[in-house]
Amino acid sequence: MIVLDAHQDIAYNALGYGRDYRRSVVEHRTREQGQFNDIATLGLPDALLGRVALAFATLFVAPAGRLWQVPGEDMTYRSAAEAYQKALRQMDYYQRLADEDARLRLVRTTADLEAVLATWAPEAPLSGRQQGLVLLMEGADPIVEPKQFEAWYERGVRIVGTAWGATRYSGGTGAPGGLSREGRHLLEVLAGYRALLDVSHMAEQAFFEALDLYEGQLIASHSNPRKFCPTDRHLSDDMIRRLAGRDGVLGVVLYNRFLSPTWQAGDAKSAITLATVVDVIDHVCQVTGSAAHVGIGSDLDGGFGRQSIPLELDSVMDLLHIGTALAARGYSADDVAAVLSGNFLRKLRQALP
Repeated sequence: MIVLDAHQDIAYNALGYGRDYRRSVVEHRTREQGQFNDIATLGLPDALLGRVALAFATLFVAPAGRLWQVPGEDMTYRSAAEAYQKALRQMDYYQRLADEDARLRLVRTTADLEAVLATWAPEAPLSGRQQGLVLLMEGADPIVEPKQFEAWYERGVRIVGTAWGATRYSGGTGAPGGLSREGRHLLEVLAGYRALLDVSHMAEQAFFEALDLYEGQLIASHSNPRKFCPTDRHLSDDMIRRLAGRDGVLGVVLYNRFLSPTWQAGDAKSAITLATVVDVIDHVCQVTGSAAHVGIGSDLDGGFGRQSIPLELDSVMDLLHIGTALAARGYSADDVAAVLSGNFLRKLRQALP
């Protein structure tokens, strides 16, 4: 089996924290010893060892005043032009990674996707394995105006979420509201390019409007059921059912605070285990009636680290343990494969040119 992780802030961590993705988790932790409260969990060598064949890699910047401080580049913006420039820096980082390291490939087309998957075939040499990165824009303000998405698409962006907090395009986490007029126009443009629309972080009104309006494929790259985290950051059971009704897929976030309403930063790592992760996945399966609408959107190193993820997980290398835990709970091999990668692969194949 392979893993597809639907949400990783790779460029954000590289530019904000100096974490060269090509280096191992151990190297990051050694370099950062005593600097940060939590501990790095992402690194390409670890991802390859853990069979994380594909990741949705984000372009992520946030409105000024809404984000924690980082020691490197400032990741906040005060205008659409500034958001564009900072996201473009992250885009350039991904392109440089792919140009300089044969272990990485930007996935822009179905041919790119199949080429990456071929390196994970049983008969393929271990030394030739590649990780594919599919570019996901988290918060659409770097799209200066809807028609400018064409340029982002040409660069390789294949997934767009309109919101993080509020944006010019829609309400978002902590900012109730629907789609703006520009947001509705943006959805029309995205549909014309068959882009995947990511509804994570959308305010509830914007979420339902998007599901009614958007003609393309939908995912929630990194959202949990509100049963486990009862805030507007996550999806109600009705929202999950509506997403599944559009054949969408929800990626489960592995942040302990999003897995339990009682866990707080500083609590023991051992307080949350993979049993809770399986509970979250099982809840989505029960709400939707199958295992076809849930996957992994870990958000590892998305403002938290090793101390804030379930006990059995130390780094990205351990994501396959989720499959083992699902099998122990009685999930079939086909359903385990669907959760680990198959469901999000289905959405990619429906969207990529």
